[in-house]
Amino acid sequence: MATFAVTPASEEQHAAWQSRTAMPQVERVRPGLWSIPVPIPVNPLRYVLVYALELPGGVAIIDAGWNTDEAYQALAAGLAVAGYTIADVKGVLVTHIHPDHYGLAGRVREDSGAWIALHPADAALLHDRYDDGAIDLLVEKERRLLVRSGVPEATLEELAGASMMIRHMVSMARPDRLVADGESLDLPGWDLRALWTPGHSPGHLCFVSPSRRVLFSGDHVLARITPIVAVHPQSSRNPLADYLDSLAAVRKWDVDEVLPAHEYRFLELAERVDHVLAHHEERLAEIETVVAGAASGISCWAVATRLTWSRPWETIPAFMRRAANNETLAHLVWLEARGRLRRVAGDVDLWVPRDFM
Repeated sequence: MATFAVTPASEEQHAAWQSRTAMPQVERVRPGLWSIPVPIPVNPLRYVLVYALELPGGVAIIDAGWNTDEAYQALAAGLAVAGYTIADVKGVLVTHIHPDHYGLAGRVREDSGAWIALHPADAALLHDRYDDGAIDLLVEKERRLLVRSGVPEATLEELAGASMMIRHMVSMARPDRLVADGESLDLPGWDLRALWTPGHSPGHLCFVSPSRRVLFSGDHVLARITPIVAVHPQSSRNPLADYLDSLAAVRKWDVDEVLPAHEYRFLELAERVDHVLAHHEERLAEIETVVAGAASGISCWAVATRLTWSRPWETIPAFMRRAANNETLAHLVWLEARGRLRRVAGDVDLWVPRDFM
């Protein structure tokens, strides 16, 4: 696929990302708006960008970071640069419930009295994902999905429980507010509107300010990489369809700057969306080619091992191999829904071309 490079809105952020080691500085993006990098432990993304929106007598933040002392201290230090403390946080707008976005929200609320806001679709997943009494069932559902995907027995248990290592990065917190698609947020001085953008998670939210011409894109649209869009026990039936539709929905907004949760801020929303759409079309075609080359059907896992990834398959850690399998499954499901492939159900599902006899 032809390369396309967005224009960084912050050269300092861009340089920090390219360095592969440096953290960007706290930045005043524009009057009343701050970008605060919060570190992510042992993760190639390195940090999440928390945005602080100034309000009368305090701030609201978009996302919060992981629940670690280092992250909490970085958030507090970043707010101090802007002239605030954790106690000044009035609200936490969570783009989605992954630990690097939602993990610290509960601790921030404990220390400030802030409200926490989520989309209902993500709020509905909290119990099964983060309550101790429910997590074993979720792991078992993931295990069954991996079995049907054809994951080898030798790696099955490792992959099924791969996400357990990060559960302690979340302070379980029920939302105080549920935010619907198109809802205008009651934030004095801001005309912030919520955009429901499912795909990466069922309840992913972006936030747009038409007057300030900025889009807070969470993980939905990033400058360089694409978010994981996967079939898993808590996903919708066809998350890739949700994601592609959501991309089209945000593309229509005429904004000057995109403020994502990772990497760096950038300028060209429509062009970046078009590039991501083209990437998925290329991936779908690659998967069709792999399936067509299998004489009697092929499992999802086998397809995943034959695709082009950013590194050799053997070097991908267990958690990311599970994500790769489930992301491949999302593309297979999309192709099945469009009638371009067929699934032969069994103990291990096999995928075949639509005209396979």
